Amino acid sequence: MAKVDIYTKAYCPYCSHALALLEQKLLAYPSLEVEQISIDGDMALREKMIERSNGGYTVPQIFINDKHIGGCDQLVALERNNQLDALLTED
Repeated sequence: MAKVDIYTKAYCPYCSHALALLEQKLLAYPSLEVEQISIDGDMALREKMIERSNGGYTVPQIFINDKHIGGCDQLVALERNNQLDALLTED
């Protein structure tokens, strides 16, 4: 099952939306691993996120099996196009 890393900040509606979608997926795929990484006030984590996402500085930044997916809009687009489940069931 896939591992999802999601970089977030508090009070971010896009982060909340992406996390809600991932929580729904956890119901379908209980062995899915989702790690929320809060960058609030942590410049080192923020720099790591920017480097890892090749310049993405907005939150959320989402990675599935270390592949950069993008932000909330890209995650929702994957779901809408019936492509998210395939990514989440890869090892």
